[in-house]
Amino acid sequence: MQILYHESSRTFHLCNNSISYIIKVLPNDQLGNLYFGKAIRDCESFDHLMEMNHRPMTSYVFEGNKTFSLDHIKQEYPSYGTTDYRHPALEIVQPNGSRITNFTYISHSITPGKPALENLPATYTEQEDEAQTLTFHLRDALLGAELDLYYTLFADRPVITRSARFVNNGSMDLHLTTAMSLNLDLPDSNYDFVHFSGAWARERHMKTRHLEAGIQSVESTRGTSSHNHNPFIILKRPETTEFSGEAIGFSLVYSGNFLAQVEVDSWDTTRVTMGINPFQFDWKLEPGEHFQTPEAVMVYSTEGLNGMSQTFHKLYQKRLARGYWRDRPRPILINNWEATYFDFTEDKLVKIAETAKNDGVELFVLDDGWFGARCNDFAGLGDWVANPDRLANGITGLAERIDQLGLKFGLWFEPEMVNKDSDLFRAHPDWRICTPNRRASHGRNQFVLDFTRQEVVDAIYEMMAKILSEAKVSYIKWDMNRCISEAFSASLPADRQGELFHRYILGVYQLYDRLTTRFPHVLFESCASGGGRFDPGLLYYAPQGWTSDDSDAIERLKIQYGTSMCYPISSIGAHVSAVPNHQIFRTTPIDTRANVAHFGTFGYELDLNKLSDEEREKVREQIKFMKEYREVLQFGTFYRLISPFDNSNFASWMVVSEDKKTALVGYYKILNQVNAGYHRVKLCGLDPNLCYNVTGYRENPASCHYGDELMHVGLLTTDGASGQPDESKEHVSHDFDSCIFVLRAQ
Repeated sequence: MQILYHESSRTFHLCNNSISYIIKVLPNDQLGNLYFGKAIRDCESFDHLMEMNHRPMTSYVFEGNKTFSLDHIKQEYPSYGTTDYRHPALEIVQPNGSRITNFTYISHSITPGKPALENLPATYTEQEDEAQTLTFHLRDALLGAELDLYYTLFADRPVITRSARFVNNGSMDLHLTTAMSLNLDLPDSNYDFVHFSGAWARERHMKTRHLEAGIQSVESTRGTSSHNHNPFIILKRPETTEFSGEAIGFSLVYSGNFLAQVEVDSWDTTRVTMGINPFQFDWKLEPGEHFQTPEAVMVYSTEGLNGMSQTFHKLYQKRLARGYWRDRPRPILINNWEATYFDFTEDKLVKIAETAKNDGVELFVLDDGWFGARCNDFAGLGDWVANPDRLANGITGLAERIDQLGLKFGLWFEPEMVNKDSDLFRAHPDWRICTPNRRASHGRNQFVLDFTRQEVVDAIYEMMAKILSEAKVSYIKWDMNRCISEAFSASLPADRQGELFHRYILGVYQLYDRLTTRFPHVLFESCASGGGRFDPGLLYYAPQGWTSDDSDAIERLKIQYGTSMCYPISSIGAHVSAVPNHQIFRTTPIDTRANVAHFGTFGYELDLNKLSDEEREKVREQIKFMKEYREVLQFGTFYRLISPFDNSNFASWMVVSEDKKTALVGYYKILNQVNAGYHRVKLCGLDPNLCYNVTGYRENPASCHYGDELMHVGLLTTDGASGQPDESKEHVSHDFDSCIFVLRAQ
């Protein structure tokens, strides 16, 4: 790994064994991009990669020079209006109304390691030799404004992170209305644009379209990263598959309004921009003030989508998630929500916990309904004090009883919300986000607290910290069940209302940071009606997230498959829930529900006391299996094998241990077939020279297959649907069928 600077050509080359990124100071002293891709040999000058020709109807920077136009030059951090007519990375509104800027190169620095970002989550290093950081210092002389662009190159990963910092060192107020974290101009447009979109209960469905002239984008304007789109996109070559070909992943470490945009111009140049959504964003910079953008992460792969994903997994697992739980297997939990909803007493909860303990569960989680006047979703939010009618001994007493059973205790909070029917709202009605003299819309009968205000964050922190300091709480499920509407803060002046969305998420980050710092051994799980804020920003504070409120095993195949494109398995909250499923009303076998949930953090959303003896025995077997293999499942190398988006009836994925001696293959069939063909799935990541014992519904421990056979010929997955089903066999194929094959090297 090295970041090289060639003075004679004013060229920077960021390179390691996998990638090269080449930047040049242009003749107008702005920064241009010459190359990003597979690692290439360094040389003193790459000026030959700059292509400039005279084009009709083009404006030019220098009088008399009809070749140098920013309209067709690849740039690093472009602005609009000085011969470039594409969408910019920055825009600053000045007192005279002008939006024209000219940030030019002043100097640079190359430092070991990676600096932290002020008040923002970001990837990090633990040793200085893990990364180098290139910082460009740019200045607009007329405005007196300065701009630092940060590029961190990781030594052993095909990863570059990007962010920007603006400083107003002038004498005028400035309004920053666009401040992207990343801009990348690519020389052609022969890419497929892949994004992960959906809605509540069907998050992160994989969408693919070929780039065409114009703009393709995904975004959020909801105050959260949202169920609808994820702050993650991919550009891949049309021929790229899961296993081969070029792909570039772009991920924003942010939890609020975002924009991920791809613009193809008339000359087939592709511009990728990613950052805070400029829509309704307006950050006032008074003299002496500064603004830091969130971090964007670029991952380059020539080994297909799996290669890209595995890079994201390891980076986010080890250098974004932090703290006590970063490297630890997650406890197997049971959550009472779908077992009881609001209908519970302390004794009823303890009875559920006793059964769960006997079956091998390690953590009992009390969900919504334990606080204030919370008997339904009309009341109580904001009053984080136990309801004595339900919990006579409070959270402390219940936690003690759970602890005496030998279980850890977890608790649900929704700290960003308030009900009108609450003591908090009655005392501080101005603490909710709403616009003066306008109707305040609600969602789930609740309103959003104004986390731009320090006193609001402080008040919620004090209530939560009191419970965590008094009771034996080992886990927090942090929920967020509605988006922001009527965005206005009573504490911000008129010319700073455009700051609300970003200031809000900074308040959320602050509360997370204070709680995780004071209570470092508590496992935090993020949730926003399931997957409404499943993003890298929260992964920095909470090493796992509730992936979706839809816990149906068949729906989860697509949700978890799409999520795995960027996020590690250790971050994917996945549970076995009651049937008929509470979201889609489908009944699936308890085996299949577990076989999907095993590829996640694993737990249960039901009352084990209501299961049959046969189902209870299966639960015990599932928990035993998870305890034996959870380190491999959660921290091994994950491969996607058969996409449920490409194949309407089958899906498959697998995970391989670091030493390649253990692998687990999840294989799923949606609907049964009649007189079907034969099936096999080609595996990945095995040692070709090791012989693996394979157990599953058609194999036995005596069977042994070498890794090269399993990868090139495939694992036979034919079941009883091929030919006449034999009901005398132990496994009879059926709808919503599945199997986890276990491979152990001899």
